[in-house]
Amino acid sequence: MSGVKTLGQFIIEKQADFPYAKGELSRLLRDLAIAAKIVNREVNKAGLMDIIGDTEDINVQGETQKKLDVYANEQFISALKSGGECCIVVSEENDDYIYIDSEISRNAKYIVAIDPLDGSSNIDVNVAVGTVFSIYRRKSTEGKATLRDALQKGTEQVAAGYIVYGASTMLVYTTGVGVNGFTLDPSIGEFCLSHPQMKIPKDGKIYSINEGNYKRFPEGVKKYIKYCQVEDDATNRPYTSRYIGSMVADLHRNIIKGGIFIYPTTAGSPRGKLRLVYECNPIAFIIEQAGGRATNGFSRILDTEVDSLHQRSAIFVGSENMVLLAEKFMSEYSEDIRADTESRLENLGIIGGID
Repeated sequence: MSGVKTLGQFIIEKQADFPYAKGELSRLLRDLAIAAKIVNREVNKAGLMDIIGDTEDINVQGETQKKLDVYANEQFISALKSGGECCIVVSEENDDYIYIDSEISRNAKYIVAIDPLDGSSNIDVNVAVGTVFSIYRRKSTEGKATLRDALQKGTEQVAAGYIVYGASTMLVYTTGVGVNGFTLDPSIGEFCLSHPQMKIPKDGKIYSINEGNYKRFPEGVKKYIKYCQVEDDATNRPYTSRYIGSMVADLHRNIIKGGIFIYPTTAGSPRGKLRLVYECNPIAFIIEQAGGRATNGFSRILDTEVDSLHQRSAIFVGSENMVLLAEKFMSEYSEDIRADTESRLENLGIIGGID
């Protein structure tokens, strides 16, 4: 074990990089890591215990909740309540934000937005799933934290990360000073630094998109997919299509190997399908810190105004040059989509457009 650096050790060493270096953020990250270990233990039991399959409940997204969705949500919320450094939790599985009203959380300064189990439909077939989290510092200075504290743009994030539960379990996070990855060593029960200063290649050969929805895609996305599929030795095409259906798993692979992940708008989802606050923003923050690019096809994800907890967004994220080219296709062939989307959102009384 000589030379192995644990997550706890690393967080303490890097604490001074954070402008509010008083230990609260470090403890909050450790709370999230503890919950991740508990969720990992249950994920690894899938098939052996009655923890796979659906519940009878529907979440705010209109999706049937999986048993492990509920379990993971409970574990992360419990860890954040016990830790005392978090005043509000925003979760995919809860309609409203959760205000933590306890003695130890009364002066807490942080808000955590979380997707407790991304890609949970893959659990039943033993495919990698993940957790995505985002951390904000509350803006209000007196009284209870409010909804307004939770509706911050992605540029206001102080930390973000994901955990991928796969062949091995990894926690990857950033506090705005690069991206580092930690692999869970089950023999000692600790996350250990395995991927220091992760960088996504500027180019890649992998594109990740659910091509089953091809007919519903904007013309710019269709043109980009065709570009990826055409053979061209000068640009090392055709590219390889890889879509797992767990965004965390797709993104983790693309960070390491280079690639692009696309979940665009469709006629039925004019704002996109993924959630901005606890999916797109944290992933965008991580990818940008790793040297990549994250947009909604037209503009930077992290600059998007937030007007609701479960706000949707399109996302084009990954290797910088691949995302830039996909944006070029969108600009040339789908600018009408941008104008039409903004018009429809305005008619619905939704502010913020798609920027």
